Amino acid sequence: MPAKRPAVPLSHERIIEAALHIADGQGLRRLTMRRLGDALQVEAMAIYHHLPRGKEALMDALAEHVTAVTVEPSDGGWQEIARAWAHAGRSALLEHPGVLALALTKPPQGGALMAIREQAEQLAASGLGDAARAAQAVRTLRAYVMGSVAVEIQRSGWAAPTGGDEDEQALLPALASGGAEPPEEAAAAFERGLEALLRGLSRT
Repeated sequence: MPAKRPAVPLSHERIIEAALHIADGQGLRRLTMRRLGDALQVEAMAIYHHLPRGKEALMDALAEHVTAVTVEPSDGGWQEIARAWAHAGRSALLEHPGVLALALTKPPQGGALMAIREQAEQLAASGLGDAARAAQAVRTLRAYVMGSVAVEIQRSGWAAPTGGDEDEQALLPALASGGAEPPEEAAAAFERGLEALLRGLSRT
């Protein structure tokens, strides 16, 4: 008989990856610790060694995962840096629509909070203004990216799978009619809105 493959050690990264797969495919309501344990082929209690607060810690970790984006420092002006952050944020959220509701409602913490501070520092250093003005710009950019992605996911035809909880369905309603919005049109709309926002920030 062929030798059995050794079990892959459980890790924080494996837990998050499996949880994202369930949330994106079945909705947050279906993401239980027991179902997550089955997906990882471990007892649910084993997950608590990596997430002592259980489901609450898992939700926090998923929100952090899709909002803790980073951008390499650039010698360009603040507009170029702001565009890079906006594109990175949009890509991260679109990759995991199942947890967008968490990104919209969970306050930033951990890596996400560090990313916000880094973004503000980069914008201030690249000529946007003082720390207070940069912080306001980051807040405005984050609000635009999250709101734009929520609309984009709605128009794409994706919705929280049947059986999702009421919060998911309210945040990500199914497309009522008219067919899905082509990705290129969604990207173009995002760029138009972003350019308008940057023009507004330059005048404040």
